Amino acid sequence: MVPRGSISGLGHAARGLGYLVLPPVCVVCGLSARPGLDCCADCEQDLPVPGASCRRCALELVRSVDLCGRCIRHLPAFDQAFAGFAYRGGIERLVQRYKFRHDLAAGRVLAGLLARRLAAQAAPRPDLMVPVPLHWRRRLMRGFNQSELLCADLSRHFGGLPWRALLGRRRATAAQSELPADKRTGNVRGAFHLRRGLPARHVALVDDVMTTGSTLDECARVLKRAGVSRIDVWVVARA
Repeated sequence: MVPRGSISGLGHAARGLGYLVLPPVCVVCGLSARPGLDCCADCEQDLPVPGASCRRCALELVRSVDLCGRCIRHLPAFDQAFAGFAYRGGIERLVQRYKFRHDLAAGRVLAGLLARRLAAQAAPRPDLMVPVPLHWRRRLMRGFNQSELLCADLSRHFGGLPWRALLGRRRATAAQSELPADKRTGNVRGAFHLRRGLPARHVALVDDVMTTGSTLDECARVLKRAGVSRIDVWVVARA
């Protein structure tokens, strides 16, 4: 049982009739899948679940600690990060399919898997989900913002949990994945702004992959300056 006040899956019942017409297929192996997830039990079991980690930034470690060395040197603006998986193996391949091959079915599966992992970790239920924004040029090239689609799918899994695209990008930045770790913080500093008022005290920032955490940290700083009391980070995978 998920503790009171924690996130829980509430939105699957209405889909049952559809699966009687079109049986679900696993997007990983192509065999039969379970209703509501489109990923079979064997493939889900093979996905890399993080072990011991930093409780603040979800970085994998030899043993769990409240703050890792990186967080001690630079305390993130967000309060806690929840990562569904480690960014390797099958999860890495699914994320690549989703972001760079426009495989939206893979994105829906990633949201479902993340929802299950958030429930398993008893992640606190926020007032609002906020996706990490893309610059309009990158969104135009990709055709969608993967974080917004994750929010929409998570909302369905969590019984209509609200989400809003409250953050925008002031300027285009180099892709974080193309930069060394020591250049990433400066790359996104001042890149985000609040697009509209913030009617929430507890927010979950949603993104697909967290690497150094620089982007999420900068987004969290904007939200904290706007008056948010608690900011959690929800990511499909932690690199």
